[in-house]
Amino acid sequence: MKDYRITVRFPADLRRRLKQAADSRGTRESDLVRGAVERHLAAENHAITAYVRARQAGLIGVVRGASSDLSTNPKHFDGFGGS
Repeated sequence: MKDYRITVRFPADLRRRLKQAADSRGTRESDLVRGAVERHLAAENHAITAYVRARQAGLIGVVRGASSDLSTNPKHFDGFGGS
């Protein structure tokens, strides 16, 4: 897998804290940043609702020519679930 390099600018205080954290853990600053980004994206992904996932996948609004209130207007449910 190919690694890509990006440039990120930090305020002086945040950079100082990052360097201290890396030194205290005996790791590199880039490892801490990479881990933080991975955790942030994983948490963000878990917070996404099913509706948002469906919208992002292009599944919302795919029925053409239908009423826009199909899922909310009770009149569209007349007879639904009957035998």
